[in-house]
Amino acid sequence: MGDKLDPKHFLNRELSWLEFNQRVLDEALDQTNPLLERLKFFTIASSNLDEFFEVRVAGLKQQIESGVSTRTADGATPLETFQAITKRVRKMVADKYACWRDELRPALAKNKIRILEIGELKKEDLAWLEEFYRSQVRLVLTPLAIDPAHPFPQLLNKSLNLIVQLEMAKNGEPHKHLAVVQCPSILPRLIQLPRDDGRRDYVFLGALIGHFLADLFPGTKILGYWLFRLTRNSELYVDEGDTPNLLKAVEEELHRRRRGHAVRLEVSADSPAEIRASLLKTLSLTEQDLYLADGPINPTRLMMLYSGSHSPELRDPPFIGTTSPALRKKTDFFAAIRERDILLHHPFENYSSIVEFLENAATDDGVLAIKMTLYRTGGDERIVGALMNAVNKGKQVTAVVELRARFDEANNIEWARTLEENGVHVVYGLVGLKIHAKCALIVRREGYELRRYVHLATGNYNPNTAKLYTDISLLTCHPEFGEDATNLFNLLTGICQFQGMKKLVVAPFDLHAKMLQLVARETANAKRGLPARIIAKFNSLVEPQLIEALYEASKSGVKIDLVIRGICCLRPGVPGLSENITVRSIVSRFLEHSRIYYFENACQPEVFVGSADWMPRNLFRRIEIVFPIQDGILRDRIISEILRTILADNTKARFLGADGIYRHAKIIAPEKPHDSQSEFMALTIPKPAEKAKEQTPRVNLASSPFPKKKTHAN
Repeated sequence: MGDKLDPKHFLNRELSWLEFNQRVLDEALDQTNPLLERLKFFTIASSNLDEFFEVRVAGLKQQIESGVSTRTADGATPLETFQAITKRVRKMVADKYACWRDELRPALAKNKIRILEIGELKKEDLAWLEEFYRSQVRLVLTPLAIDPAHPFPQLLNKSLNLIVQLEMAKNGEPHKHLAVVQCPSILPRLIQLPRDDGRRDYVFLGALIGHFLADLFPGTKILGYWLFRLTRNSELYVDEGDTPNLLKAVEEELHRRRRGHAVRLEVSADSPAEIRASLLKTLSLTEQDLYLADGPINPTRLMMLYSGSHSPELRDPPFIGTTSPALRKKTDFFAAIRERDILLHHPFENYSSIVEFLENAATDDGVLAIKMTLYRTGGDERIVGALMNAVNKGKQVTAVVELRARFDEANNIEWARTLEENGVHVVYGLVGLKIHAKCALIVRREGYELRRYVHLATGNYNPNTAKLYTDISLLTCHPEFGEDATNLFNLLTGICQFQGMKKLVVAPFDLHAKMLQLVARETANAKRGLPARIIAKFNSLVEPQLIEALYEASKSGVKIDLVIRGICCLRPGVPGLSENITVRSIVSRFLEHSRIYYFENACQPEVFVGSADWMPRNLFRRIEIVFPIQDGILRDRIISEILRTILADNTKARFLGADGIYRHAKIIAPEKPHDSQSEFMALTIPKPAEKAKEQTPRVNLASSPFPKKKTHAN
């Protein structure tokens, strides 16, 4: 590998992320998906874009303002990247609103879910709305004039606002004025009208307030109003080296984040040019930061239409994961784990097994100590309750809580305090490193000896997201895993140097080097004519050295299949560089979240699972764990069931081309469609042996690239 990176070898990180969000939006456009599921994807794509501006665009703007001209791996400067993403986002925003106007809203209306304009309402609806406005809305609104005596208000991040143009007589002459009405977040953004015939009719809060503006500005003539929303820089900036109390520092920074620098202005598409110009000037933004909303100003609020249990015919069929056969009818979790390691594939195998394991540990008389990492808990009462219950039972309990889990900071602060108040020893990890590892250690007395039980995973200790994300869990009492977990927690809670591990590979200490070593071994095997193959599944691939290592492996003849949900900076299919590499992304009912790394190793395959993506932040700025699957049966299950099914997906998978564009697979007869997540769900239903065998085409991972059949990106 040369020292200097060739920009032609890399795709732009930010543009790659936008292509991922386009794939999410494509699910909203896919008419084969149930209507409310399409609406769900529509709101997710909108929420994703909000976060993109809050973090990624905000960072780029800071670099531009600071005069940073350093080029990224693809050769772009911050300004060039900003200009490219602005152009791409404008198209995405146009596609998003076209999706709402032309497809989702009409289809919802046909199914008796309507969002009505004020002008469409009947007298009885208007009367009900007026009563609702006067009793529930009016008293919490504050009209704010904009003039020399009333400066422009400090608007909160992503808050809904109305800019109002009005006219008032002064000395017998009409004078135009501007005012702002901020909509408190406590108010629902969609007001449901009373119905007793099964219809679900709504009015937007902004339209309701706009209709009654004369009540807020008596004695004036309302010339017009337009909705707008401001997005602010939401990255946390905490100097851990200079703060004696990390919890307090993060909490204070959270308050500042709501008022960070403006990075985007969204305003109703019908707003006059003079109104837009006034807002941009006041907020110190430019035309490049302006986005016109030809539809709901904040589409994420439409998730209210999805919430609840109504309209089951417009949703995916309900699915509840099964209990793993290894734990089915087992009353003693510890005995089951002693029998052999247990692998769980969530959500197809229910996460409640992990919760029950922790609950059992909390009440088991033999358990002496529980230690675990908490990144995004979701404040689950069962998991947090188990830790507090363990304290009440006299056990030593330690929770390593990551306060800086992005956009979960406030939630984690709240639960950290609750845990501390109930006797749990709470630690906030290492200075300068986020704790992203997923690990629980349970120490149990069994006779005259102490045995350690370890849970390792790719996903967070959050039973709610565990129903929506694909993840993998491993339960083991292997002594070397127990020793490594003990040393890991000593590293996180005490003062010591990393001494290396027997089984666990830990970032930022040795994970990057280990992955480079494993890729290099496959490269060397291919050059010697030995079987060589790499399959890697994760969320993002950005780190340049690993990308270059994969290119070297490809040039040496290693067949490489990458399954990357989100960002991919590697450019596949380039002759002489990456023709042996395929990259696919699966966006489907469940969020693909598991990380799996397969290395053929000359017919002695090694499989690793873990919490880390191949990004600089994961490899160098976070505590991450990657662990080997040692049990041969479990390793074979990952290879022959999980990876084989994923690689056979030709329905939800999209293939990345050398041009940076993702395309659906083209299915050519007699090939049959395969949807990996549907097939994983089907595996939970008992089937006759022969039928189960035919479910997914067999793929020889060791010797042939996939897809081998007539599946091509079109």
